[in-house]
Amino acid sequence: MRWRRWALLPFAVALAVFGNPLAVAATVTPAGSSGSPRSLGEVELPQATLVVVNKGKRQLELRRGNQLLRRYRISLGLNPIGHKQYEGDFRTPEGKYLLTRRNPRSEFFLSIAVSYPDSRDIARARRAGVRPGGLIMVHGLPNDPRWPPEHYAGQDWTDGCIALNNADMMEFWMLVQSGTPIHINP
Repeated sequence: MRWRRWALLPFAVALAVFGNPLAVAATVTPAGSSGSPRSLGEVELPQATLVVVNKGKRQLELRRGNQLLRRYRISLGLNPIGHKQYEGDFRTPEGKYLLTRRNPRSEFFLSIAVSYPDSRDIARARRAGVRPGGLIMVHGLPNDPRWPPEHYAGQDWTDGCIALNNADMMEFWMLVQSGTPIHINP
């Protein structure tokens, strides 16, 4: 079963080399025609303008204005209730952030950073005399898994990040840009 881990490797390599594919070419053969296919040109993938995470439902939604583009099942930090308070608390933060750095060479299958901690998180941690933590990401499964696939699919397992399965992470990667707002709700 180790082959599954490598099944999406060609896609990850293509993303690393060519970047985020915002368009795909499409061709069709007209119905009733024996001629060669004609090009429809490029088809734009819908780009999300907002990511909404509902921690209690374990769902992540991609939205474009009022339109729901996609909904995914997610896994959260090992201690998912409440807002992240300090480094090592295994909580997923709550609040309004931005998606920032994209990393195709992450220790997970693709990752996009969340702008946690913001100035309020830093001030809160400073008042409490703790470090706020950081490196909160939306990412896929580990590239070198320690557990069987069922472990990752059925429970919260991250250190505080938001995790998708690899197929969903590939789609997420293609439908969001750096700078997209992410609202993480309880």
